[in-house]
Amino acid sequence: MPVTEITLGRTIRALQLENERLTTTVLLDKGADIYELIYKPHSLDVMWKSPWGLKEPGVGPSTDFNSEAVWLEHYAGGWQELFPNGGTSCHYKGVQLSFHGEASVIPWEYEILNSGPDTASVRLHARLRRSPFTIERWMRLEGDRLSIQGKVTNHAGEPMDYMWSHHPAFGAPFLSAACRIDTGARHFRTDDSYVGFNNPLTLDTTYDWPLAGDYDLSRVPGPESNCDVMTYLTDFESAWYAITNTEMGVGVGMAWPKEMFPYAWFWQELNGSSGFPFYKNSYVMAIEPASSIPGGGLVNVMEKTGTHRTLQPGESAETTLQVVFYESKSGVEHIAPDGTVTLR
Repeated sequence: MPVTEITLGRTIRALQLENERLTTTVLLDKGADIYELIYKPHSLDVMWKSPWGLKEPGVGPSTDFNSEAVWLEHYAGGWQELFPNGGTSCHYKGVQLSFHGEASVIPWEYEILNSGPDTASVRLHARLRRSPFTIERWMRLEGDRLSIQGKVTNHAGEPMDYMWSHHPAFGAPFLSAACRIDTGARHFRTDDSYVGFNNPLTLDTTYDWPLAGDYDLSRVPGPESNCDVMTYLTDFESAWYAITNTEMGVGVGMAWPKEMFPYAWFWQELNGSSGFPFYKNSYVMAIEPASSIPGGGLVNVMEKTGTHRTLQPGESAETTLQVVFYESKSGVEHIAPDGTVTLR
């Protein structure tokens, strides 16, 4: 069946969408995470999986009251949708907004829209409890493409501020030193406080893509590099990026409207960070379309950059993302908003 509800482990409800080219698995009971994204011609799952694995919600206690520690304890890799907060927890309108936002941890519901042989599509949705929002996501598999449409709605009788981003983490075997990154961003701006453990970038500095001195962000270092990076892609001519494994001859790219997501957080953890949770044992990177910078929580964004978004009572915001697989050993020249790829 192109759309099937399955169980992972003993108790984890998941939804699997499939066509002849792609398979994706969504964790219904944990933020509708996209846990797998498999390019079937190469039997290749591009999503990273954490070394500590998938923890079943409700099985065993959470071992910390700190929301960041709890989030990371349950972080199995894959792709999260972060809303209405991103990064550090903060207090807003009388409640703590948890690390990376409530939407990324609560259960979502779903309905199947199409389960045909060539096209699989679903609608997922959730009502937040700490904030007066609903969040919706429409996912459609067709050919080599995953299309995502998102919508958030403010049900309060007062204006509500928010951050919104997508956090797809890519890992081995797809991720390797053979990967090159192409993007429509013209600059990148480093975080103003992320020191890290072996961060090659100067804090709070803007660079022309892709070079920071001798450091080239368009080339992914190998797992032996032991470095970590946090920066933000900015000033998109058009909003897209592509990661190409030039040895495999396979790549995955993403395009989106820059009006809603004018930034992309660029995170690399390349066996660089000691201590919890990575213990110099995680080789992963993410490029994350985002409404706001920096990634230090909503209140921090409101105070530092004013790049947060606001919804009036009853108002909604919508956006789309196109995720596309392609075959190339030389990279990508451009990805159009509809997901059409122009190879180098």
